[in-house]
Amino acid sequence: MCVRLFLEQGYKNTTVSQIVDEAGVARGSYLNLFPTKDRILLELTETMFGGQFGVARSIADSKLPPVYAYAVETAIQMTLTELNENLREIYIEAYTQKEASEFIFRETAKELYQIFGPYQPELTARDFYDMEIGSASIMRGYMAHPCDEELTLEKKLRLFLTMSLRAYNVPKEETEQAIRFVEGLDIRTISEQVMQALFRALAMRFEFSLAGITLPAQK
Repeated sequence: MCVRLFLEQGYKNTTVSQIVDEAGVARGSYLNLFPTKDRILLELTETMFGGQFGVARSIADSKLPPVYAYAVETAIQMTLTELNENLREIYIEAYTQKEASEFIFRETAKELYQIFGPYQPELTARDFYDMEIGSASIMRGYMAHPCDEELTLEKKLRLFLTMSLRAYNVPKEETEQAIRFVEGLDIRTISEQVMQALFRALAMRFEFSLAGITLPAQK
């Protein structure tokens, strides 16, 4: 019930009173399981991040070079927040709340170490964790600022990828190639497919109906 309400009306608009009323459980029982909404957000974040990257790889191309795969995955994640305002809020909260953000830093750092370790062999896995704290802050900042006529989605993606790939010591020419690859994709349509697959996976994982949750029509 918590996850369904978060997707339907947003994280902040969902109250504990509404959750227990909709779920038909005693408030004390709920609080024994989830002392705060943050605890629910952590479980949702764990499911979302694993699901979105798996779907992203299957839709884009599982055989992409690692740097290209990173560029596509992060572009999809950022685009998701432009497609659905409730998803935007969930992602921003996930990058803000202590337990959820720690999960993101830890899991993303593992992937970054595998992808970018060869570019900076002197760095350790812990170094990539420390760098992810900064990279995630940039990601959160761009997610929280909706696109407009000046900051288009294309510009936002190029700025983020340029800064992040530069930080991970990817050569300028390779960075530009990866960005141009992303720009050659129909990133909105791909992200819509990822979002629909993600919503379906969440509905199955947490046993709720998608009725009432807005899914964008395919273009």
